[in-house]
Amino acid sequence: MRADRVFTYGAAAGLIGDLVFGDPRRGHPVAAFGRAAAETERLLWHDHRGWGALHTLVCAGGATAAAALAARAVRDRPAAAVALTAAATWSVVGGTSLGREARAVGAALAAGDLGSARERLPHLCGRDPQALDGPGIARAVVESVAENTSDAVVGALVWGAIGGVPGLIGFRAVNTLDAMVGHRSPRHRRYGWASARLDDLAGWPGARLTAALAVAAGGRPREAVRAWRADAGRHPSPNAGPVEAAFAGALGVRLGGTLAYGGRVEHRPVLNAEAGRDVRVGDIERAVRLSRRVSVLALVVCAAVRPARGRRAT
Repeated sequence: MRADRVFTYGAAAGLIGDLVFGDPRRGHPVAAFGRAAAETERLLWHDHRGWGALHTLVCAGGATAAAALAARAVRDRPAAAVALTAAATWSVVGGTSLGREARAVGAALAAGDLGSARERLPHLCGRDPQALDGPGIARAVVESVAENTSDAVVGALVWGAIGGVPGLIGFRAVNTLDAMVGHRSPRHRRYGWASARLDDLAGWPGARLTAALAVAAGGRPREAVRAWRADAGRHPSPNAGPVEAAFAGALGVRLGGTLAYGGRVEHRPVLNAEAGRDVRVGDIERAVRLSRRVSVLALVVCAAVRPARGRRAT
């Protein structure tokens, strides 16, 4: 079986597995990687970029190398290769859990239970929930759905199309390290620099594909393109900017603005400020549905790109 078919069948099976089962309650491979990365940090930590780069190399490099060895071991057994790709895809994507958590917050807001909504919000993002009212929580959820569509689904598929199982695992390892040490806390400002920069590079193609697919699948292509072109560069994140701006235009809402994050207040530019309206509770469901459409289209695009890569290499 050709490598492109292995990826297509395996990635499709993995996405279906995520749709049916979601993330496991216990024993998630990404959680196991996180524990290993935390222990590595405990051993290596110094307030220095070089030590942080070593931490990134050991953790992300080790995970990618292990995945490469596993892929090499099954490369002459098509059924096993598809099964490995499916397992890897299922372990690194998180679209179902993303939608489930977003809907849970939305249900609490719809019921007027602001306390429950604040309690569940940290499952989605690192915002300070006590600093947010209902509309602020709804906006945070939509922004998180947009950004994590890229980080938790599309980016992984892009790197799976590029590098197979090692690409899938390597992308998730880099993204997880960024979430753990890439923020600008006093402890990680230097130590997490390498992880943050590597995540910016790894996330670049997936973010642009996510934005483009949001334009195609959102039902408001002109508005989405306009918001992407006008506002993406104003966002502090080079990858979240295009995604959130395109989602804002596609949904017809305003995203961004003032937020409390990690013990500090940030005043971010408002995305789609002129054409959009304030986020409402019902927009959470619309964002989840858009995220699902984008994820399916991403699989189609990546499956199409994989054989084209193979033809160019021959």
